[in-house]
Amino acid sequence: MFGGSRNLSGRLVKFSCLNLSCSIFKTNRFYRSVKLPFSHHCSFPLSSHSFLASPLEQCSFPFSEHSVRSHLSLLRSDKVIRYFSYFTHPAVEMDLKAVLDVLEQLAPLSLAESWDNVGLLVEPSKPRPVKTIMLTNDLTMAVMDEAVMMNCDLIISYHPPLFRPFKRLIQKDWKQQLAVRALEGGIAIFSPHTSWDSVIGGVNDWLVGGMGSGQTSVLSQAYTSTQQKHRLEFSILNEGELDGLLEQIKRIEGNESFQLSTVKNQVGGQQVVLTCASSALTAVVETLLSNLHASKSLNITQVQQPPLIDCGQGRLNVLDEPVSVAAAVQKMKTHLGLPHLRLALGNQKTLDSLVKTVAVCAGSGASVLECVKADLFITGEMSHHEVLDAVAKGTSVILSDHSNSERGYLVVFKEKLAAKLGHAINIVVSERDRDPLQVV
Repeated sequence: MFGGSRNLSGRLVKFSCLNLSCSIFKTNRFYRSVKLPFSHHCSFPLSSHSFLASPLEQCSFPFSEHSVRSHLSLLRSDKVIRYFSYFTHPAVEMDLKAVLDVLEQLAPLSLAESWDNVGLLVEPSKPRPVKTIMLTNDLTMAVMDEAVMMNCDLIISYHPPLFRPFKRLIQKDWKQQLAVRALEGGIAIFSPHTSWDSVIGGVNDWLVGGMGSGQTSVLSQAYTSTQQKHRLEFSILNEGELDGLLEQIKRIEGNESFQLSTVKNQVGGQQVVLTCASSALTAVVETLLSNLHASKSLNITQVQQPPLIDCGQGRLNVLDEPVSVAAAVQKMKTHLGLPHLRLALGNQKTLDSLVKTVAVCAGSGASVLECVKADLFITGEMSHHEVLDAVAKGTSVILSDHSNSERGYLVVFKEKLAAKLGHAINIVVSERDRDPLQVV
């Protein structure tokens, strides 16, 4: 005789050999797909408020006493534990806007590159509480099937599945199919992409962390996303002329507010510095050119936006403890969870050559890495000629394939998001998401 217990998502599941039957509760949501091939009595104290679909119904399955021990290990497996956790969490409701606010706190969308398509991409017409969130690197049909099966409310897809504009929504294009299925299923889709790359503690910091500690810096600096401004300096004859110009400038659409400073110049006139939004620059310049004195002295400069410290694309790491190229490859295999990587040795370099500086960029990193001087480049993919250029400069290159350089961050972000949400929402990482390329 024996007994055992396991805590599933905060609820105790007990096993004992006092009876020769298995008693569980079932609902039409999952009992058909769950088979529990173990013997004796298994009591699942699931409260009725954990199930929203239908009244509870009790069923019994007789099993052979000899199969008890072998099947208890099955019930203890991570997949079974994870499966039951979907149904044993107390129902906690949080609306989509509240979740989006948390995502913005973790990685402001203003950090994304200007060409990117980030943020909420699909918003169902009927609001519903967000109870289950799925994280994926790419939203494919297989991942969408997984999300629908789990009754997911929000998919966070690192790569934006909707990038180029659509003129129609039809079934011929697989990305349009995804959009239609999401809307039909009431599933919201959010993509952070390059905002996750840029933010402190984001994808690139995670990627470079696989090489160990060191002095890390950003390769392509991010700047504040406030509206771009220009500074206009000019001279004016007197205050009366200046007042007339300012009245015209105030009427320019989109330039209700501007910064102005004046000082008297040596000839008794006014030296003026006017700062305006770049969107109003053309109209403001046309106004100033209408004045003889202003037009002759006009000088225009772009105001540099302040940098966001430690944010931006790519990372350079000066290692505290240099390693060989062979050791660097092994470190990245472990960090990325991959059995194979592609390696191009730099000119005059061997597997025993020391790596002191490492430059990384998640995804397709050639544009960020091309002017960087380092012993080793680590990225997802580079073209043949881009690799040749790096090798000719004595830089070794490690390629993992595009999404393999990013996917491991999903587990890290899951913990960040759970900490912000207080573990109130069920957050899962897709098990069907994978890079389309494999070594065979």
